[in-house]
Order: sequence, then C-alpha cells, then structure tokens
Amino acid sequence: MALPYLLYYLWETSGQGPLDTWAGLSARAVLCYHVFMERRVEQARRFDHVLVHYGEVGLKGQNRPRFEKALIDNIARALSGLHIKAVRKLYGRLLVDLAPESPWEEVRDRLGRVCGVVNFSPAHRVEATLEDIEAAVDEAIAPHTFESFRVQTKRADKTFPLKSPDLNAHIGTRIQAATGAAVDLSDAAELTVVIEIVSGTALVACGRQLGPGGLPVGIAGRVVCMLSGGIDSPVAAYYMLKRGCQVDFVHFHSYPYTDRASVDKVVEIARLLTRFQYRATIALVPFAEVQQRIVAETPAPLRIILYRRFMVRIAEAITRQDGASALVTGESLGQVSSQTLANLSTIEAAATTPIFRPLIGMDKQEIISIARAIGTYEVSIQPHDDCCSFLMPNRPATRSTLEQLEAAEAPLDVDGLVSMALEGAETEKLVWP
Repeated sequence: MALPYLLYYLWETSGQGPLDTWAGLSARAVLCYHVFMERRVEQARRFDHVLVHYGEVGLKGQNRPRFEKALIDNIARALSGLHIKAVRKLYGRLLVDLAPESPWEEVRDRLGRVCGVVNFSPAHRVEATLEDIEAAVDEAIAPHTFESFRVQTKRADKTFPLKSPDLNAHIGTRIQAATGAAVDLSDAAELTVVIEIVSGTALVACGRQLGPGGLPVGIAGRVVCMLSGGIDSPVAAYYMLKRGCQVDFVHFHSYPYTDRASVDKVVEIARLLTRFQYRATIALVPFAEVQQRIVAETPAPLRIILYRRFMVRIAEAITRQDGASALVTGESLGQVSSQTLANLSTIEAAATTPIFRPLIGMDKQEIISIARAIGTYEVSIQPHDDCCSFLMPNRPATRSTLEQLEAAEAPLDVDGLVSMALEGAETEKLVWP
C-alpha cells in the first residue's frame, strides 16, 4: 500500500528528478520515509466525523426512536469534554461531528465502550459527486497499509447516478490500481471502505473499530450486582450492561478482620465498569459480625451456603432501596462448592427478587477472555482476602437442602442480622468521565 506514495515523495523531495546513484537513493529514501510517515499522520487527522453503526437497536419497531435516543445520549455523555459538536441520527446509523481539536485516540477508546454501538469508523463528508468521492477515498485510505480490501456502498439517495455495485466496482478498481492490494469481499478483508450516500452528501469511512454491541445502558432498567473482587462478577456486570441495564454494586467485606486493600480493589473494579455506564453506586457492607454469628450457631458444612443466603437477603434490601428490579451474580454452574445446582437452588430460595446469572453456562477460560477485553482482569487477579475466606469451613456441603438450611437458621435472628449489616453499609457514588 505504501510503496506508490513513498515513490511519489521520493520524487517530490529530490528537487532534481530521478536519482542517479543507489547511494543517493538510499539516503533520500530515509529522509522521504520520515516525510511520508509525517504526512500519513497528518492525513489521519483530517476526518471530521465518525460514522456509528448499531445492530439490535434497529430491530425495535415502534420503540426504535426511544432506543436511538438513549444511544445518542450515551454517546454524547461518553464523549463529553472531547469537543464534540453533535451526535445525530442519519438513516439507520449515527454521525458524530468532531471539532479539529477532538483527540481521535480518546474518542476511539470511549466509543469502543458504548453499549449499543456495533462498530464505528472515522469518516470524511463530501458532496455526492464521483470526483469528490474519489478524492475522499484517496484521503481515507492513505494512512492504512493493507494487502486486501473491499468497498461497500449504501445509496439511500437514489438520485446519485451510479448504483451501489457500480460504485463499488469503480472505487475498487481505482484502489487496486493505486495500491496493488487484492479485492476480498469477505469479512477477512484487511480494510473495508464504506461509502454512504444520503441527501446529496457522501460519507466515506474506513478503519472500522468494534464496539460492545447490545443495547444502550439504562434502557432496560436497573439491577444490583454482587461484586466480589474476583474475575467472574465484573464480567457478569458487563453482560448486564450490554443488555441495557444500569448496574449498581454491592460488596461484602470482613474488614477489619481482613485487609482493607480488598475493599479498595473492588471499588477500583467498579470504577472500571462505570466507564461503560457513566454513573453508578457501590454499597460496601460489613459482613464479619454476621459471619461470626453463623459460625457460632450453625453446622460448619453449611456455613458457605448460609453466608450466601444472608448476602442475598442484604443485597435484596439494597436493591429495593435502589429502585432496582433484580440481583446479578457471577456464579457459574459447578465452579465452586457453593455453585452446585443444589446449592444455587437453596441460596436463591432466600430471595424474593429475581437473581440473574449471566455466566451460568460459561467456563473459566471464556470468563477470563471477557475480563481481559473489558479491562478488569489485571485488577481482579491481585491477591486479596474476600469475606468468604474469613471463617471458611474445611469441608463445605455441596448438596444442601432447603430443610437443612431452614433448620440451621432457626437459632439466628435473621431480620436483626440483615438490619445490622445494612446499618453499617457505606455507599460511594461513581462518575465517569
């Protein structure tokens, strides 16, 4: 891709036509390479729009305008402070208008975390004439190096004289002649050039970036995620964010019997997840005294399940206070002793609020892969003492029954322990950016 442009710059900077010696060519090539790279960077900054595509949002029928508005509002919120001129609808896609001082790298990173966005590309906007489209394509592809490409045109404006396949073929022929790259109409193409013609205007975009997909955060209501500080629960929260939920958090800790660093770690994970939703709260609930009462009055094998049942009751109370509609956990079937089918059933029996388990059928490597992608993995693997490691029984039960647990809880003041934990809870508000 770069060779024709580099040869052009060699000629342009020589000042004397063709070079006579290989030594002269080599010396000038070094100089011209730097000039060429500087101009590629300069060209990369010339676009003044970002073309945003959504997927599932477009399938919402009569509710589609509400979903589109939510997505526009979230994009505007995500890009606040980056000199964005406007975010607006454009026939089944969205257009972000950039200012000259808008920092593309930061725009790209933030848009890549907006749930509901399937993909987006930097775009050049020109008059819908063949000459202007050709020039915009030349400018758009200049920063890119590629061995294969494809051209995709959507012609909403039927007054444009060329049909979409004809424009694809014409532009593709020009790109191939200029670069020598192969045409590949499959998704394996290294570069996709998108041309959209709407109301006398053409948008030329390439360099597609992926977003999370899904639905805009906030459109599906509010849930509370029980955030442990491990790898799994942040991924569970992320999946609920992708389904359009606003996610608040609750964390149970055993400080001062365990290290305060575990609490700080969980708050940091919540901050990372807030980048996907912009506003959140986290409730930090002291749990050590509840655990001590359970240890003093119940059989050791049932302790972990009893811990979880009390956590569910406390989190459910916070869910009601928060105006949320469901709890979310990072449980995955069979991963640990409390996550067998029998134990999950007896834990859930303590709740009257729905409990969502987005990871229930996923294995650990799948979960780790998502944690890496969303940026929580490196924080999650930092060592810490969670509340379940405090007063841990040696042989936890794997097949509890509801009758066993209700008998074990009979000596306990269930409502009093829940109220005690709630009274000691601290709430922190999180805001991004």
